[in-house]
Amino acid sequence: MTINIQSVHFDADKKLIDFTNEKVGKLTTFFDGVINSGVILRLDKNANNENKIAEIKMNSKGHEFFAKKQCASFEEAIDQTCEALRTQLKKHKEKVNAH
Repeated sequence: MTINIQSVHFDADKKLIDFTNEKVGKLTTFFDGVINSGVILRLDKNANNENKIAEIKMNSKGHEFFAKKQCASFEEAIDQTCEALRTQLKKHKEKVNAH
């Protein structure tokens, strides 16, 4: 699976990129039909601390999975986004296997 990471309004350091690759890469254990993933890490311009946004879009044959979370840290946002995607992938896999 190809993982494309974009950071908007800041430069992501190697540690954050490695963390993102590891988390998103693990999602293939729940559904192996994923072809590629796009991750967008963005800083929101609001005044509060929860201004880190992670968006992840995963593509498989004929289906697209998407989740977006906003948290105080990118790691937390990525964790929560991956958790939401994991649920979607599991449900999709059950649906596919049921037919």
